[in-house]
Amino acid sequence: MMEQIGLRVLRKFDPEVAHSLAIKALQTGLSPQVRTVSSDRLRTTVAGLQLPNPIGLAAGFDKNATALAGLSRSGFGFVEVGAATPLPQPGNPKPRLFRLSEDRAAINRFGFNNDGMEVIAERLAKRPKGLIVGLNLGANKTSEDRAADFAKVLVHCGLNVDFATVNVSSPNTEKLRDLQGKEALGALLAGVMDSRATLEKPLPVFLKIAPDLDQSALEDIAEIVIEQTLDGVIATNTTLGRDGLKSAHRSETGGLSGKPLFARSTRILAELSHLLGGRVPLIGVGGISNAQDAYDKICAGASAVQLYTALVYDGLSLVEKIASGLDRMLERDGFDRLHDAVGCRVQDFR
Repeated sequence: MMEQIGLRVLRKFDPEVAHSLAIKALQTGLSPQVRTVSSDRLRTTVAGLQLPNPIGLAAGFDKNATALAGLSRSGFGFVEVGAATPLPQPGNPKPRLFRLSEDRAAINRFGFNNDGMEVIAERLAKRPKGLIVGLNLGANKTSEDRAADFAKVLVHCGLNVDFATVNVSSPNTEKLRDLQGKEALGALLAGVMDSRATLEKPLPVFLKIAPDLDQSALEDIAEIVIEQTLDGVIATNTTLGRDGLKSAHRSETGGLSGKPLFARSTRILAELSHLLGGRVPLIGVGGISNAQDAYDKICAGASAVQLYTALVYDGLSLVEKIASGLDRMLERDGFDRLHDAVGCRVQDFR
C-alpha cells in the first residue's frame, strides 16, 4: 500500500524528476526492500553467469551506477547499468521522457546522458558483493570513431562488471543504428572482442538489438553473432513504432518502451532464437509487466529477461511477483529447471 501511494505521488512530478527521486530513494534506503525469490527451478546460468533468478533490470534506469546498493535489495537476479560513454555528455534537451499512462508505456529520447566511463568505473569498483552487474556500452554523440568508443569503455570498466553489452540499437543518437548493418557491425564487434582479450578476467559480451529490424537484417545479425563468438544477444531495445497508442504523448520522438512493445520485441526474440538454434543465449526485453509476459519470453527463446518501464506503474514489488509467478508456472507445466522451458514454444511467437 505504501509503495502504491509513493508511486501515485511520483506520477504527479515531471517524469524525469520522478525518475531522479526514485534513484534518490534507492540511494537513501527509502525504497521498499524486496526479497530475492529463488528456487531450483529459477536458478540458472547464462553465459557463465550464475543467476539466483532470471529477472534482470534493463539498462537506462541506473545510468550512472549510483543506486547499486539499493538495487541489490530489490529482488533482481542481475542488473544492467549505463549506457556509459568514454566522455561525459548531457544528452538531448529536455523534456526528453514522457509517460504514456493510458498505454502503460514511455517514450524517451535521452541520448546517452551519463557521467562518462571514468566516474562510472569508480562507482562500479565499489558495487555490493554478490550483485551481478552488467554495463551497457555506448558511443559519444560527437565521436569521430563511434565503433572505437565501445571498446574504450569496455577496457576501462571491464574489471568491475560481470558482463558488458554493446548497444548499437538506441534510436536517440543520430545514425547509431546504422552500426547494425552487416559490415559495420562485424567490424565494430571484432574490435570489441579484440579489446576483451586484453582484459585480466573473462567477460561475457552481449549485443543489444532493435525491434525494428527486417528479416534480412536479423539473418545478418545471427551470422555475425556466431562469427564473432558473442556470448549473448539482448532482444530488444525500444521501438520507433507507434501502432495503436492512445496517449496524448504518442507522437513524441524517441524510443517507445512498455506494454505496446511486447508483441514486436517477442517476435524478434523468437525469430532470432530460431536463426541461432540455441547456440547463443538470449535475454528477452520489451513490454514485460507480469509473470505471464516473462514466461512467454522464455518460451519464445529467452534464457533470462529484463524489465524497466513496468516499474514506473507497478513499483519494485513487481520483481518479486514476477519471479514467484514464473516459478509457479514452471512447476505447473512440469519444468524442473528454467533451462528446460527455454524456446519450448518458439514457433508460437514467430
